[in-house]
Amino acid sequence: MTLPMSANALSDEVKRFVVQQLAMFETPSEVAKAVKEEFGIETTRQAVEAYDPGKRAGAALSQEFRDLFEATRANFLADTAAIAVSHKVVRLRTLSRLIETAEKRGNAVLVASLLEQVAKECGDAFTNKRQVEASGKDGSPLVAGIAVTFIDGPGKPG
Repeated sequence: MTLPMSANALSDEVKRFVVQQLAMFETPSEVAKAVKEEFGIETTRQAVEAYDPGKRAGAALSQEFRDLFEATRANFLADTAAIAVSHKVVRLRTLSRLIETAEKRGNAVLVASLLEQVAKECGDAFTNKRQVEASGKDGSPLVAGIAVTFIDGPGKPG
């Protein structure tokens, strides 16, 4: 059984890993688990929090790691293209695999729900795009101008 390592006992490589994971919005618990998986080192959530400059525990974090945190955070926020699920085709492929699995298991309710999700993805339901009609009835041009009625006094047309 390995004892949890304190923040000071971590190597610089592990410290950089922790800082970068926290900068990418991973929780301290998730980072502690990732350190165990990646480096075989058991550490605590509290030890990980010492590397987050936004937390009280990270108040004494060195400038080197603060700079690394800020640079990683800026790159992470700027580079959504690197996140696979930000691409429509990746989401559709994943939904397709899920539908096939649900069909094999006979889960019709899940299949219907996933098909609805696919329809929303294909119809751009999750974007801020709006369709605007640029013509009137049967393709005729829109009538220019707006009719306005002025009221002079309570309920009396002017």
